Amino acid sequence: MLDRVTAMQVFTRAATAGGLSAAARQLGLSSAMATKHVDALETQLGVKLFHRTTRRLTLTEAGRGYLAACQRILAELDEADAAAASYRLDANGTLRMNAPVSFGVRCIAPLLAEFSRQHPRVRVELGLNDRAIDMLDERWDLTIRIGRLASSRLTARKIANVDMVVCGAPAYLAVHGIPRKVEELAEHNCLGYSMSELAGPKTWVFGKDNSHHVTIRGNLFANNGDALAAAAIAGQGLVYVPMLIVCDALKAGTLVAIELDQPYCNLGDIFALYPPERRPPAKVRVMIDYLASAFAP
Repeated sequence: MLDRVTAMQVFTRAATAGGLSAAARQLGLSSAMATKHVDALETQLGVKLFHRTTRRLTLTEAGRGYLAACQRILAELDEADAAAASYRLDANGTLRMNAPVSFGVRCIAPLLAEFSRQHPRVRVELGLNDRAIDMLDERWDLTIRIGRLASSRLTARKIANVDMVVCGAPAYLAVHGIPRKVEELAEHNCLGYSMSELAGPKTWVFGKDNSHHVTIRGNLFANNGDALAAAAIAGQGLVYVPMLIVCDALKAGTLVAIELDQPYCNLGDIFALYPPERRPPAKVRVMIDYLASAFAP
């Protein structure tokens, strides 16, 4: 059978307009196709819906009863379509957003109060973890990730750059000296991020193209940048972390940035990822736009 909903629309328009040609014009169909839809509908139902003459159509008794049912069903479909579309046009509902722990605590959570003021009908559920997640299986609407993106079926939008920095506490540098060349890092206690290939517990990477690898050693590595920053502030050693994690400590002077003879590595960027929809719901779009605007400076 041809499309059932279209057939019901053709039947309803023909019944109210008084002919199949008028129904075809209203729906952008040929008269022949409109006739096929009604014929298929009558075959499916096993009853005649119209008395047909060369000049006009009139409803049969079965047709009159079916017309009332079709009008009700089509109206409910229109209401359902409008309700679903409102999620794309009007920001509302619960937004489940996932982000790395340190970035979520430091950079996203402080922005949510203003977001809520701007979009009071959106309720944010914020999940924080550093592990790789399957956002489709775990039903996240939006996830924020930092670094280089692997090939994925998800849609990605860059929302900010990420700068790296090597730094240490003034007390540590006063005792152990300030390295000026990346090779001198081997003489220092380097605190590594266990989940990174670029600033890990065994190797730190430098150079514009991430081609300069330096073997390091240290007595602490962790899977959280804030934990490493706290240890560095206490004087335990040097850290190699995104600037966003230590910017407050650098401003306060509790950590000091170190200039080396090689550029810091290119960690990647900050991305907003969402399911591969042709057009994401409004709640997702407004959050991405808001974050991109907030991080622009």
